[in-house]
Amino acid sequence: MLDLTGKTALVTGGGSGIGKSISTLFAAQGARVAVVDLQEGAAQETAAAITAAGGKAAAFGCDISEAAQVAATFDAAEAALGGINILVNNAGIAHVGTLESTSEADFDRICRVNIKGAFLCSQAAITRMVPRGGGVILNMASIAALIGIPERFAYSISKGAILTMTYSIAIDYMKKGIRCNCICPARIHTPFVDGFVARSYPGREPEMLQKLHEYQPIGRMGKPEEVATLALYLCSDEAAFVTGAAYPLDGGVLVT
Repeated sequence: MLDLTGKTALVTGGGSGIGKSISTLFAAQGARVAVVDLQEGAAQETAAAITAAGGKAAAFGCDISEAAQVAATFDAAEAALGGINILVNNAGIAHVGTLESTSEADFDRICRVNIKGAFLCSQAAITRMVPRGGGVILNMASIAALIGIPERFAYSISKGAILTMTYSIAIDYMKKGIRCNCICPARIHTPFVDGFVARSYPGREPEMLQKLHEYQPIGRMGKPEEVATLALYLCSDEAAFVTGAAYPLDGGVLVT
């Protein structure tokens, strides 16, 4: 069950947090993993840990908002690990702000990374997957694509685009053997969250982390490993009947 042996997965943002957990779990389940990250050193650390555990991985530094870098990275990943069967569009950035407090530069940056990056990577994957008879694309959206979250104007727009991008890819490529789904997490406790809280609320870290935990009715933030487990299912052959779906992973947020 949930065996990825013989498959190559490319995971963006694989150097830390959710992407690192996905990369590690996929490798443990037999996949060859291309770990892609803007910070090449972080990607190398993840790939080294996978290799040390007996898995197969290679690291690649890439700015996913640059088409030439994306194409070169996909070519290098396939040369090193074989044809890509699975793409996980996990890389993304956050922003706090309302319509009025979001600058044009902030808005452009969010769209460039979160939307354009997923578009370029999906396009690169599709052009390689279709001639081989299919593959899987998994996008990382957010509950911000499904409900209103205060002061997440640009971020919510970007994740709404990821949601509809998922639907569009699923319907356009269903007959060509491509499945496309997305995960919509609530708050997930990653090193990024700890760093954001430390920078934004110095001296108040425990208080603010507790608030982040309490946002989920279940009483805590999610764990990267929990996202990775759902990602594994959606990218496995056991999910062969699942496409065009958005899976909340939200600790009860949407039912309250």
